[in-house]
Amino acid sequence: MKKINKILEEKLTGLKLQYFLENYQAAAQLASESQMPYLEFLAELVEGETAERNERAVERRLRNSKLPFEKSMDQFQWSHPEKINRLQIENIMRLDFIDKKANVLIVGGSGLGKSHIASSLIRQACLKGYNALFTSAIEIVNYLTAARAANCLDKALKRYLRPDIVAVDEIGYLPIDKLGCDLLFQVVSQRYERGSIIITSNKPFKNWTEIFHNDAAVTSAILDRLLHHSEVVIIEGKSYRMKDRSSLN
Repeated sequence: MKKINKILEEKLTGLKLQYFLENYQAAAQLASESQMPYLEFLAELVEGETAERNERAVERRLRNSKLPFEKSMDQFQWSHPEKINRLQIENIMRLDFIDKKANVLIVGGSGLGKSHIASSLIRQACLKGYNALFTSAIEIVNYLTAARAANCLDKALKRYLRPDIVAVDEIGYLPIDKLGCDLLFQVVSQRYERGSIIITSNKPFKNWTEIFHNDAAVTSAILDRLLHHSEVVIIEGKSYRMKDRSSLN
């Protein structure tokens, strides 16, 4: 029996059936004691292996998403913004837009929960089996600028083109130079109708030329691709962080 167990464990290890390896002996003992049918015994082991693999896959997708914090909409302060369409956001959380290769643009002032919503969407996407990435506009520009200087831009671009969905946080918080505009346009252009993008911005679209080096042509090209297939979420109100600060005075 020990020889059989050793051979079986070697095979299970080679097949990377970790749940089988860790649980087959206890499951076999229980099956024997309860006179469980062979197929039921096998089905339970397969179900356990599947559940554990799915859990590991979710953990891997969340880790690869680079979320700075995990948020869910259960934690969102719906009562704070003066204007927010809760029904619209809850509908977006169903993630139908990902399969349609559509975009979500979240626009509003600072401290109104834009990043929270984007983070929640990325987290939900990971849970539902999508590959996702959370980043910022400045991080993209800095990463691709360094890659361009090292003559590996094409390879670096794949970081932002492979995921099913990419959240680009904080467009508008810092101005972007001409090179940065061109690099960000490449990401938007190459994802157009191929993969979804979530954008958060503190500036209305009419002011986006201020972000993109006052380049009306690039700004128009970026907005044209982002808005063509998109859901636009507008949030209005005062910063939640400023609200907490003022309550202390």
